[in-house]
Amino acid sequence: MLKIDIYKKLHGSNGQMNLDVDLEIKEGDFIALSGLSGSGKTTLLRILAGLEEAGGDIKIGNNTWQSESIFLPPQKREIGFVFQDYALFPNMSVEENLLYVNKDKKLANELLEMTELSELKKRLPSSLSGGQKQRVSLCRAMMNRPKLLLMDEPLSALDPAMRNKLQGEILNLHKKFNTTTIMVSHDPSEMYRLSNRVIVLNQGKVINDGLAKDVLLKTSGSQKFSFEGELLDIIKVDIIYVAIVAIGQQLVEVVLSDDEAKELKKGESVQVSTKAFAPLIKQI
Repeated sequence: MLKIDIYKKLHGSNGQMNLDVDLEIKEGDFIALSGLSGSGKTTLLRILAGLEEAGGDIKIGNNTWQSESIFLPPQKREIGFVFQDYALFPNMSVEENLLYVNKDKKLANELLEMTELSELKKRLPSSLSGGQKQRVSLCRAMMNRPKLLLMDEPLSALDPAMRNKLQGEILNLHKKFNTTTIMVSHDPSEMYRLSNRVIVLNQGKVINDGLAKDVLLKTSGSQKFSFEGELLDIIKVDIIYVAIVAIGQQLVEVVLSDDEAKELKKGESVQVSTKAFAPLIKQI
């Protein structure tokens, strides 16, 4: 069990705010940590890792990582951290990056095999693709068999196909090592696929906490679909108006009434929902 009860004053997206988080996380859970930029997600990860100080307590199992009288440094917290920018040693090969953390060659080979990197273990990071670098970063984070794996939007810079592939590898490693995992993400499909619990922060406070389907699915009443997106444009076509809305990686067209076209503005966040039709689903 990971018990977190911490507080810290921060400068958020809307000025000064108090990060105030009180959570209990079961061993082996996969937590998706979501929320607007500046809500305190990355700071919370850094506090858990011991990279930033805060008030309060952090305990995992029978071990205290932080209290009024105790503050363990990162190297004593049994954590793995996967950063957005990979943070690999450029002068070390893939294998050497892993063995720098732990000299266990058997574990290194097992991780490289699981992530299809065995053939690349003698290569330098500069010769790898973004997806390969992130896999090396993930393997390195697992080299100490951490009790807690922290990931800060690890797949945000990758294309959708590579993201899907690495999501599968992250889930396999999580299950194989039964590591408690906390991952910052803004991608609903990623959170739904990987996590068993989603925690949403806003201005330093937990505003939603529950199963992925309960937190992420936003249909209500008789609506069959409901998506959030950005209104990119409103175009007049003959006598009607058409809104162009970006939803994830897709652009959709929505017919507007005259009143809707007057009320909406380009750049706004909008909700696209439907009640009237029965959708079809097929392979592509």
